[in-house]
Amino acid sequence: MNKQLNFNEIVLEAWKQYDSSREVISINDISARVSTNHVFKLKLETGGVIIAKLSYFGTYKNFLEDHSLVNSMSINLTDPYNEFISRSLTKGHELFTYQHKDAILDAWVVFYNPIKIRKMLPKVLSKSQIKNLGTELAKFHKASYQIRNILPSWSKTLRSDLDHLLSITETEDGQYEHRGNIDTIKSQIALFHKNLDDLGADEWPSIPVFVDWNIGNFSLDRNNRFYSRWDYDWFRMSSRIMDFYFFSRVCSTIGDREEFSYLIDPLNENRFILFLKEYHKVYPLTRNEVLFMKEAYRFFILNYVIKDGRYFFHEVYATKLQREAYEIYLPQIDQFDAEKILSALEL
Repeated sequence: MNKQLNFNEIVLEAWKQYDSSREVISINDISARVSTNHVFKLKLETGGVIIAKLSYFGTYKNFLEDHSLVNSMSINLTDPYNEFISRSLTKGHELFTYQHKDAILDAWVVFYNPIKIRKMLPKVLSKSQIKNLGTELAKFHKASYQIRNILPSWSKTLRSDLDHLLSITETEDGQYEHRGNIDTIKSQIALFHKNLDDLGADEWPSIPVFVDWNIGNFSLDRNNRFYSRWDYDWFRMSSRIMDFYFFSRVCSTIGDREEFSYLIDPLNENRFILFLKEYHKVYPLTRNEVLFMKEAYRFFILNYVIKDGRYFFHEVYATKLQREAYEIYLPQIDQFDAEKILSALEL
């Protein structure tokens, strides 16, 4: 029995646990092909459609925590974002999740209602589209900030994730996987912690952030306002600055692309500064937040590329990105030009 069939069976068993009175007549894997996460489209005998997400990376505790936060966010965001995020299915008064565990695999499933999609952005944006995105993200961040105190509690932080990476390097498997690069990992993490202390970043409010924004995971309405967002794999509670690196990529002169690298260059582009100026008009940034952009990028490379890359990306992408992390991304991190942004924002 192959892995794909096992995944299908796990999702179908999860649905039986959720509501056996509505039979699934078809199931299709609609996953993004660069990721190891699996998303399925279920068609029911009643004519309804349900989206299922299956994950086997991390822990069930973190899976439940993240999806509880996302679902609470979808419920509590007010107009115009009350339908921006897909709502998870609940059973009784609780979010429904399913855990499959055997000798080979520990996997978890959550169900979503399908989300409507309207206008998608082109691969390369016009200046007016960039300015509009800056305004929209600022408004969305403000709305997210306003509900921060009514969301469920969370345990995952930037520091705890990098402490986890350090603990991995102390294991036999980790020493083999990161051989030749452990000193680099340790020095980069130490620098990250020092700079967080210097910036006072621990005192900043944490809001819901999705980190990974690209033209394939959100849509706009006919007035060019945020309409819908899907793909919550990198969701976390953290500083709003964690969303900025991927928006710099969306705004870049190269634009969105399937063959990608995670260079720091888009953060220095004039097109990103145009985005930031519009954002700053609506939801002003501080000097230290701008300085933190480099640290948010450092964290992204250490956590999502080096620590978890082989879980988030298929092997061919993970190997390429991790090699580039050591050869290009981390060595070039000081090319980030904070003064250029600070001057443009008059900070």
